[in-house]
Order: sequence, then structure tokens, then C-alpha cells
Amino acid sequence: MAASEILLEAVPAVAKIAAADWDACANPAGAPHNPFVSHAFIAALEASGSAAARTGWGPRHLVARQDGRVIGVVPSYLKAHSQGEYVFDHGWADAYERAGGRYYPKLQASVPFTPATGPRLLVRSGEDRDAVRTLLAKGLIGMCDALNASSVHVTFAPEDEWTALAGAGFLQRTDQQFHWRNDGYRSFEDFLATLASRHRKSIRRERRDALAPGITVEQLTGSDITEEAWDAYFDFYIETGSRKWGRPYLNREFYRLIGETMADKVLLVMARRAGRFIAGAINFIGSDTLFGRNWGAIEHHPFLHFEVCYYQAIDFAIAHGLKKVEAGAQGEHKIARGYLPQTTYSAHYIPDPAFRRAVRDYLARERAHVAEAVRELTDAGPFRKDAGAEGGA
Repeated sequence: MAASEILLEAVPAVAKIAAADWDACANPAGAPHNPFVSHAFIAALEASGSAAARTGWGPRHLVARQDGRVIGVVPSYLKAHSQGEYVFDHGWADAYERAGGRYYPKLQASVPFTPATGPRLLVRSGEDRDAVRTLLAKGLIGMCDALNASSVHVTFAPEDEWTALAGAGFLQRTDQQFHWRNDGYRSFEDFLATLASRHRKSIRRERRDALAPGITVEQLTGSDITEEAWDAYFDFYIETGSRKWGRPYLNREFYRLIGETMADKVLLVMARRAGRFIAGAINFIGSDTLFGRNWGAIEHHPFLHFEVCYYQAIDFAIAHGLKKVEAGAQGEHKIARGYLPQTTYSAHYIPDPAFRRAVRDYLARERAHVAEAVRELTDAGPFRKDAGAEGGA
């Protein structure tokens, strides 16, 4: 691949890139499908105004073309803050600015508001993957310089991309989430049989008590998701998001667009009582993974959150042969419900030499702490010691 044949450019909206070209890189043939890096998902974020310059997410997608043909892309944004990322660098920003630096804008290579692992250096099938990845990594560094950004942050990347980015001069960071793995279970009871007795009994009780007030739960996907369900879910999202964040990140137009363009990749789990929806959770369906995202409720009942978000997701994954459920950010309470710690990866390019040294030293200590936490939490998991369940990286 001759360097003279490659053109790198920063594109200010995903809509300016043909969906077929973007998706050929984001979800190439033979690779597991990730709904969040699809053109439809990112277009919904941008067209709805949820991810836009006015919200502090200015699109600057890196595109590599060879003889006019798109061979690689990186979903990336020029950020004016550190909200909606779930890999926290507020302390870095404060320290840098106290030292006289300017932390914002920074360049963020990620899917906005989406703490789910997925490819970030997107390469079209049939291309030299390693070579294009290297080119894209260098392109991010070049964009950082050209945009006068303080740094580049590639978050929730797969481990192999994390390793490749380290080779390009990025610093390595780890964190943890909690995922459920499908060990070939035929039913929810089959899964429960692998748990220690007290956890098995506790989950059965939680599922029973969650529905005790006359609550029923529906799993909706595709054309079964009505406008009534979308409206109700959005009300739940707004009510819960306003309490948690002050201002929810996603607007109703985003969900309208998702409903139009990728409803077959959505699982909406909705709870009803006395004839009306009272709670719900949205999930996105990959080829081998169910990705849990936002939850909300207008009535609060014991254990309903666990039923709607965690147990229904497990039911769906088992019924559809999915390998795992990713339950989103944070939450050690998920361990008792069969979700074990998994390492997540991010990579950070910091050109300022003194700041880079300080962050590098901090990350070395943080990685050791994360690794130890993953080991300890895995050992404390709910599985029978003879069940053979494994967590970790």
C-alpha cells in the first residue's frame, strides 16, 4: 500500500459518508456485528442533534480513501467537555489546566454516550488490516495537531486495537464492566443450576417479587415496538436521566430515527401494571452480544430493575443463542446476578511531554489496581466452585 495513494480527511458529519462505505468498514463481512458503530446508529445521534457541536460533540470522523474508495474510518469528535464518555478524565483536565494548559478541545474516538466495547479503527474487508490501522492511528495524531487539541482518547476499544494503538504511541488504560456469558445454557433454570444455592434462591425470589404487584413484562423488537412503547420508554428515560445526570443526553428524535432505521437491532423490555407501561430498558442486538443500555421507570417496585435489565436480558440471550450480555457501565451489584467483571480498554495520545509522563505513571498504577479488582471480584462471583464459570479479560 503506497502512502501516496492514501488520502486522509476529517469529515464533519457521518451523513457525508455513504452508508454502504461506512458499514463496509464498521461491520465487514465475517466480523461480529456491532450495532453502535453502524452508520444508522451514529447518523441518528448526529441528525437528532444529540451528538452535535452545540452539545459539545463536534463530529470529525477520520476517513481514509485509496483511489477514491473508502478503506477505513474512525468515528471521532472534537469535544468541549468530558461528559457522556464513561472513561473519566476530569482529574486530568483539572490538573492540566491548573498547570497552565488548555485541555479542551480534545479529540474523542468513540460512539457518543455508549460505554460498550466495539471497533474504533474501522477497516474495510479485504484491506491490509494492520497497515490501515496504523495509518488511522497516525491520522488521529495528525488531526490532534491540526485541530490544536490537547489529546486523543480512543475509548472502549477491543484489546487488539488497544495493543496496536500502544505501538503508535498511545498510553494504555483499563477499567472494568460486568458481563454475563452464555455457557451454552438451554434455559434460565439451566443457568441458575451453575450458581451457589443462596444466589440461586435469591434470584428466584427477586424474579417472583418483581412481578408480585401484578406486573407483566414484554420483550419488543422490530415492528412490535409501537409508538406508544417508544413514547413510554422515552418518558422513563427522561425521568430517570434527569435525576441521575441533570440533563439526559439523548432526545426523542434520536429514538424516532432508531425506530425507523434499526428497530430490528433493538430489544425494548417493557413492564406494565394496571394496563399501562411503568418501566423499561433498551438493549441493542449484535450478532453474538446483547448490549444493555438505558433504563427508566415512573413507578418503583422492589427488584423490578433487576428483572427488566438483567434477567430478561439473560432470557433473551439464551433464547437467541447470543454468547454474552454486556450490562453497561458500573455496578458491582451485578455480580450476584451472574454478571462477572471484564476488563475494558482505552488508549490516550498526549503530546505534551510532562503531562504525558504524569499520566503514564498514573495509568501504570491504575492498570495494576484494575487487574487486582477483576481477580478479586471474579473470585467472589456467585457460581458454584465446580461450575467452571470464568471472568477476567
